[in-house]
Amino acid sequence: MDTDSSFDHHSFISPFTWRYGSDKMRGVWSEYHKRSILRRIWIALAKAERTVGLVSDAQVADLEAHKDDIDIERASQIEAEIHHDLMAEIRTYAEQCPVGGSIIHLGATSMDVLDNMDVIRQREALTMIIAQAKDVLQDLAKRIEETADTPCMAFTHIQPAEPTTIGYRLAQTAQDLLDDVEDLSRLQTTLRGKGLKGAVGTSASYQALLEGSETSSIELEAEVMRELGIPSFVAATQVYPRKQDWRLGSALAGVCATIAKFALDFRLMQSPPIGEWSEPFGSKQVGSSAMPFKRNPINAEKIDSLCRFASAQVDVLWHNAADTILERTLDDSANRRIVLPELFLAAEEVLKTAGKLVRGMVFHEVGIQNNLSRYGLFAASERLLMELGRRGADRQEMHEVIREHSLQAWPRVQQGLQNPLAEMLGNDARILSFIPQAEILELLDASEYVGDAPVRSRMVVDAIKVALHE
Repeated sequence: MDTDSSFDHHSFISPFTWRYGSDKMRGVWSEYHKRSILRRIWIALAKAERTVGLVSDAQVADLEAHKDDIDIERASQIEAEIHHDLMAEIRTYAEQCPVGGSIIHLGATSMDVLDNMDVIRQREALTMIIAQAKDVLQDLAKRIEETADTPCMAFTHIQPAEPTTIGYRLAQTAQDLLDDVEDLSRLQTTLRGKGLKGAVGTSASYQALLEGSETSSIELEAEVMRELGIPSFVAATQVYPRKQDWRLGSALAGVCATIAKFALDFRLMQSPPIGEWSEPFGSKQVGSSAMPFKRNPINAEKIDSLCRFASAQVDVLWHNAADTILERTLDDSANRRIVLPELFLAAEEVLKTAGKLVRGMVFHEVGIQNNLSRYGLFAASERLLMELGRRGADRQEMHEVIREHSLQAWPRVQQGLQNPLAEMLGNDARILSFIPQAEILELLDASEYVGDAPVRSRMVVDAIKVALHE
């Protein structure tokens, strides 16, 4: 390991060090915080061992007195000599504790403390992600309520289909994100540490220490984990089952999948051919270095880029779970130092940017109405067909009538001309024999053909409100 700990913009640093994510999340995954948690675990172990006479009050007090004296520079010097990062931290701590230093890590193997430390950090980071996801849900709920009744064209196969409402489109994202929050919350409560099980998970070293006492290795483990506030797996090898990391990564990638779809749709809606939505755009914001007129969807594009990165990390965690041989191999260690923190930082940046988009998104009434008038008539003809059937017309015959007129009207629309379909259907004698012209034109008002989209939009909002106020 290179012991030079001075980092600046003259050398490579990760974009997650300064560009993406928050200082608070970086703090959770910092070396300082990691070592602080390690010391908490060593103190918890010492306290439990004190109850069976293996450690004295003075030794515990000495460890507690120096728990905040983190010295990464000294630990790095030691690691450069011995090539073992955890032992380097143990020796650094022991140098600071003349009374208690000799009993640090008594009975433990490295992963007894490192794995439990990781789960503590994961739970802390999940608390932040869940809070941010809930903030985005609140932002979405507000925008859904504002637009639940606002009609617009819906698209299937990227082709104009039938009208929906803006609120109902946003409700799809909100519904998925609400599921994601529930998944993350459930996962957070079920995350487990390795516990204290020694080199291969049998707790043999602890049993040897406890020989002659009335305390079992299982009871000692339970006491330490109560002190740390996390449950442990009943069975483990040298590490906790790495499938837990895969579940964690999958849940975070699930959040990213929800937001990625929203951002991709946003990019499409912002494109001039549709032109219904746009991102907030600062008065001095530059869209392109070459084309001054550009208003690129940079926030939505950043979201999709980071989500693509996040989804790719799940495959690494899958291999960590599937390819760990027997009781432990070290081929997960290096990548977990990178994958876990960067997954959380990516998800955090995605949610932060999504909130900014939702709060600042602009809906363009002219573009919405243009698309409704251009394409909505074709969809509203379905409502006319239903009404003709209700009034006794031959459904198959009327379907053919509407189809013929639609095929004649479509080339006009493709040429950028006004859609003539309403006029054509309103003047067709075969239709007029069942429905007066005024009613035909009313039935062809696409803005009214949104079904129960407003109702369902508000149902999603209600579900969000219930979930966020439980």
